[in-house]
Amino acid sequence: MTEPHDIPRPAGDRPLRVETHGLDVIADGERKGVPRGLFWPWFGANVSVLGLSYGAFALGFRISFWQALAAGAAGIVFSFLLCGFVAVAGKRGSAPTMVLGRAAYGVRGNRMPSVVSWLLTVGWETVLVALASMATATVFGRLGWGGGTGTKVAALVLVGALTVAGGVLGFDLIMRLQTVITVVTGVLTVVYVGLVADHVHWGTVSALPAGSAQEFIGALVFMMTGFGLGWVNAAADYSRYLPRRSSGRAVIGWTTFGASLAPLLLLVFGLLLAGSSAGLGEAVAADPIGALTTLLPTWFLVPFAVVAVLGLVGGAVLDIYSSGLALLAAGLRIPRPLAALVDGALMIAGSVYIVFFADDFLGPFTGFLTTLGVPIAAWCGIVLGDLLLRRRDYDEQDLYRPDGRYGDVPPGPLLLTLAATALGWGLVTNTSAGLLDWQGYLLGPLGLGGRSGPWAYANLGVLAALALGFLGTLATARGRVRAQEAEPSRAEVSAV
Repeated sequence: MTEPHDIPRPAGDRPLRVETHGLDVIADGERKGVPRGLFWPWFGANVSVLGLSYGAFALGFRISFWQALAAGAAGIVFSFLLCGFVAVAGKRGSAPTMVLGRAAYGVRGNRMPSVVSWLLTVGWETVLVALASMATATVFGRLGWGGGTGTKVAALVLVGALTVAGGVLGFDLIMRLQTVITVVTGVLTVVYVGLVADHVHWGTVSALPAGSAQEFIGALVFMMTGFGLGWVNAAADYSRYLPRRSSGRAVIGWTTFGASLAPLLLLVFGLLLAGSSAGLGEAVAADPIGALTTLLPTWFLVPFAVVAVLGLVGGAVLDIYSSGLALLAAGLRIPRPLAALVDGALMIAGSVYIVFFADDFLGPFTGFLTTLGVPIAAWCGIVLGDLLLRRRDYDEQDLYRPDGRYGDVPPGPLLLTLAATALGWGLVTNTSAGLLDWQGYLLGPLGLGGRSGPWAYANLGVLAALALGFLGTLATARGRVRAQEAEPSRAEVSAV
C-alpha cells in the first residue's frame, strides 16, 4: 500500500483548493513524492470496466483468442511504454506535456500539435462520460427504475459535474480521487468477474478460428490507439510534480505498470466472455458497458453502476485536466480552470449527441481513434526522437520565449508531422464513418489491395506515422539539438 507521502502532490496534505498552475513551470519547492506514486493516477484512469469490452472489440477483427490476447497485450504494454518515455520529459522539464513539445516544435510551432492533442482529449472525455451515462441508464432500466430520457439526462448531469469538478480543481483533487477510484473500482471489478465467471465456456473460446496477419495487425493497432496512444499527449502532466532527482527508469516503469496492469487483466476476461458468446460481442458494439450487465444478478446491478461510473470518471477527469492544458498550449489566453470549464461544455454537448442521437457507437469510435491516432503517433515519434537526442534538461525559460534556443516556428518538425500524417492517413480506412471514406488513398498505389483489400483494416498508417516521426527526427534534428544544448542557459550567463 502506498503511503500518502508517496503520492506526488503540490503541497502535501493541505486542504483542497483550485489549482492555479497552468502552463507555468512547477517550482522545486512544490515538487513532491516518488515515482511509485504515479501508479495511482495511471491505474485509476485505466481500471474502467470498459477494458472488458475491448475483448469484444479485438475479436471483432475475426481472430482467435490467442491472437487477440497477443495483440492486446503487445498493444497495451507498448503503447503505455511510450507514455512512460514521454513522462520522463515531465520530470526533466517541470512543465505540461504540450509545453515540453516546444523543444521539438518551437514555441508557436507547437500550437499545431496542441490543437490535435486538445481534440483527442476532448474526444476521449466525451466518449467516457457518454458511456457512463448510457451504462447508468441500462442498469436503472433493468432494475425497473426507468432507463429512459430522464434517467440519461440525470446520469449525464451527475457524471459531467464530477468530471468538470475534477478538471477545475486540478492536480491535488485528481491525485486523491484516483486513489479512491483505484481501491473501490478494483474491488468491485473482482466481484464482477467472480459473478460472471460461469458464463465462460473455454471450448467455445478455444474453437475460434485464427485470422490473417493483416487482421492481427489491425487488432494490435486498435489496442494501441485505444490505450496508450490516447494518453501520450498527457503523459508528462503528472510526472512534472516529481523532484528532478527522481529516477527516469522508475518514472517509465511505474507509469507503464500502473497504466497497463488493469487493462491486461480486464482484457483476458473480456476475451473469455466475448469469445463464449457471439451475441454478447454484438451487444458490446452498441452499448459497451451496458451490455455487460446482462450477465449479472439483479442485486449487483447498483454496485456495477458504481464500478462503471467511477472507472470512466477516473479516465475522464485526467482527460479534462490535460485537455485544458492543451487548449492553453494552443494559444488561448485564459486561466486553466476556465479552460477546463470550456472543455466541459464541449464534452457535455458531445455526450448529448452520443447518448441521444447516435445510432452506432463502435463505428464512429473506431474512426475517431484511427483518424486522430495518426497525427498523435507522428507527434509522439517526433517528441520521443527529440527526447532521445537530448543530453541535458530543458531550459525552462526558453520554453516560453519565441526568440529562445528552441525557436519560434521551425519548419522541419512541422513538415515532418504533415508528411507522417499524410502517409498515415493514406494507409488507414474508416468505412463506417462516411466523412472519412477518403482515407486509405495509398493502399492501392502501394500494392496493398486498395480500400477493400486484405490490408484495408490493418491500420498500418498509425505505425507508419510513429516510425516516420521517430526515425525522421533522429536523422534530421541531431544538429539542431546539439546547437540548442551548446547555448548557455540564462542562469549560467547571470552567474558569469
